[in-house]
Amino acid sequence: MKTYKNLYKKLCSLKNLELAFKKARKRKTKKYYVQEFEKDLKEELNTLHNELTTLTYKPKPLRKFIIRDPKTRKIHISNFRDRIIHHALVNILEPIFEKIFIYDSYASRKNKGTHKAVERLYHFIRKVSNNGKLVKNPHTNNSVIGYALKADIKHYFETVNYKILLKILNRKIKDKNVIWLIKRILDNFNKKTKGMPLGNLTSQFFANVYLNDLDYFIKHKLKAKYYIRYVDDFVILHSSKKQLIKWKEEINQFLTNKLKIELHPDKSKIIPLKNSINMLGYRNFYYYKLLRKSNIKKFQRKFNNTNKTHIEQLLKSLTGWFGYAKVANTYKLRKLLMTKIKPINTFLLFIKSAKAKSNKL
Repeated sequence: MKTYKNLYKKLCSLKNLELAFKKARKRKTKKYYVQEFEKDLKEELNTLHNELTTLTYKPKPLRKFIIRDPKTRKIHISNFRDRIIHHALVNILEPIFEKIFIYDSYASRKNKGTHKAVERLYHFIRKVSNNGKLVKNPHTNNSVIGYALKADIKHYFETVNYKILLKILNRKIKDKNVIWLIKRILDNFNKKTKGMPLGNLTSQFFANVYLNDLDYFIKHKLKAKYYIRYVDDFVILHSSKKQLIKWKEEINQFLTNKLKIELHPDKSKIIPLKNSINMLGYRNFYYYKLLRKSNIKKFQRKFNNTNKTHIEQLLKSLTGWFGYAKVANTYKLRKLLMTKIKPINTFLLFIKSAKAKSNKL
């Protein structure tokens, strides 16, 4: 296995820190804390450079808040200068680990994402079902053969083991200063032995590194051909229910013994392909896909609570949601929403025109 030394100098370089700053400020240029940092950018980056090179860098405390979407989640936000360090670290580590990640891991990776994962799921469903071959005595034309093990890991981000994560990283990274920086970032959340904060770029990256061993176990040890993972949410498809039952037991043993985590007992189930597979916000049937009702309600709450006079905020929300919704069979739903949006759009144009006139006066 190829290993990497002497990475820290490149990580600390001003060139890497400048690139990290540009990535950290993306879509946040109007934020007050970004503008404050940018006022004296050269000095701020030099300070970070000096703290890293002298090994005196210390992250600021994380800011915690709760979101309900509808599941309650604790989100931890790093200070902006610390986010620059996170990007600087991932800039160095990502090209190294990207080479060993499997093709069908879709979270937090370039040219992947939720839409690609759903496309791949449908490709696998067609393969397993022999292009829609029906079961005996089918009830509907969606009663195709085959099964899916739909699973996720119980309290994944809260239970990632530091010692195991560092051991996995040490297989490739032989630079003790890079490992020192990783420990600093991990300890800033929890000085015990486990857990990563939801909201950090490094947490998203380490989540893939940690479960790469699971990917290899499923692909190379179990020889599962049709497997997709998105963070800790994964699906395995097969024509045999018995095979999936056996694999589920073996996967849970591997997770418990090797990674000190476990499958969620309530959310890890074997589903006939004639039923929908709930994945990444979609209810995936063979011939069509629908949005989950909870996601529709979440959007409606967000839309109703959005200040309609904040044009950019509203348009950003609508554009993002329509891009997500059009992947599913949602023509009637989108048409209904457009009837509600048209009066608002007229109002927004009126506000925009009034502002333009007042600026001329």
